[in-house]
Amino acid sequence: MRRIGVFVCHCGNNIAGTINIEEVVKEISEYPSVVYVTSYRYMCSEPGQNLIVNAIRENSLDAVVVAACSPSMHEETFRNAVKRAGLNPYLCEIANIREQCSWVHEHDKDAATVKAIRIIKNIIAKVSKNEPLHPVKVPVNKKCLVIGGGISGIQAALDVANSGYEVILVEKEPSIGGHMAQLSETFPTLDCSQCILTPKMVAVSRHPNIRLLTYSEVIEVSGYVGNFRVKILKKPRYVIEDKCTACGDCEKVCPVTVLNEFERGLSVRKAIYIPFPQAVPSSYVIDEVNCLGLNPLICGKCKDACDANAIDYDMRPEIIIEEVGAIIVATGYDLYPKEKIAEYGYGEIPDVIDSLEFERLLSSSGPTGGVIRRPSDGKIPKTIVFIQCVGSRDPEKHLEYCSKICCMYTAKHALLYKHRVPDGQAFVFYIDIRAAGKGYEEFINRVMEEERIVYIRGRV
Repeated sequence: MRRIGVFVCHCGNNIAGTINIEEVVKEISEYPSVVYVTSYRYMCSEPGQNLIVNAIRENSLDAVVVAACSPSMHEETFRNAVKRAGLNPYLCEIANIREQCSWVHEHDKDAATVKAIRIIKNIIAKVSKNEPLHPVKVPVNKKCLVIGGGISGIQAALDVANSGYEVILVEKEPSIGGHMAQLSETFPTLDCSQCILTPKMVAVSRHPNIRLLTYSEVIEVSGYVGNFRVKILKKPRYVIEDKCTACGDCEKVCPVTVLNEFERGLSVRKAIYIPFPQAVPSSYVIDEVNCLGLNPLICGKCKDACDANAIDYDMRPEIIIEEVGAIIVATGYDLYPKEKIAEYGYGEIPDVIDSLEFERLLSSSGPTGGVIRRPSDGKIPKTIVFIQCVGSRDPEKHLEYCSKICCMYTAKHALLYKHRVPDGQAFVFYIDIRAAGKGYEEFINRVMEEERIVYIRGRV
């Protein structure tokens, strides 16, 4: 039979203010297998822990129950204490009589006391069946997989690789960069987005510890922490990266024109294309969906125009198996579905655009060369309205939480609009201003006071 010790914490008045500690100690002392019971005002303190250590040694206890707060707060504390007394730490269990008892029954002390006794008895029954556990060491694969090649994935890959570990960076698009590559400037410093991003993209492509897999997707993960087996689908580019010189001759002769996804449909591209000028890898890719035909081959003009012989129509999807010890998921974000906010007229009214479309209008490498023009007629708009909180802070119809970034994001857009169109007027509809960050409040004040952006409080 176990020799169990029970230690009841007052937790100041958090527990003792609701539960009758003396009655609990008296009732538990008469419970089978319990040979020692005591209470203390703060059991997690150093004197409280020493009390537990000394009681284990003096009373030959072989199991311990600490009736206190949540295990998530102090389970490790008390298990370390019993370990110092020579007891296996897994022979210590926590009876949560604070969060699960005293805090929820503060208006009924008698019921709280009865419940506390029942909770402790249940944990006594549990610990009486516990067996000593010992840490097990298993080999760990010291290779890391990063899923997603946006700025977060890029920085994560660089941090891990610079620490001396091998990294596999998987990106589903033909180039790394993610949404940050579409941005014009960043807030609050208004630094050029590409000036920050491009050097990191190049660093990833040249780092000896990083294997870059673009146009690829993780399709299966098995195994366990420290030893994962990952299956990656590498889609065919139909262009040999090492041979491609990015001369553009293939693009010039391609007869197919489709909307450019990177430019958010504000311009067009060919069926063979580079996503954007700073793309990494700097290699063309054939859009198999929009190409006139690869199997069987129908056109072939791009291959005829390629002096570097970089076009390979025989490329096929490839399955790559890798074993890694850690996985970092940095898959980024998508914009809120426009079909859920049809009342704003997006898709029907040509001059209603989303934030990334506006970024491309602002960008010097965008479809308008950085000149803000209306999609409908190409004219420079003299009045512009920004609507914040679309799809957020609306628990009845949309998302109940705040997006956190749109206050600063909109302020940046309004400021850049005024810089591009000095005689224009910008209006911002908002619910609240939430600009929590270094220099953020000053940025908002600058936009309101110096740039004379009109802020109107209310939901559109």
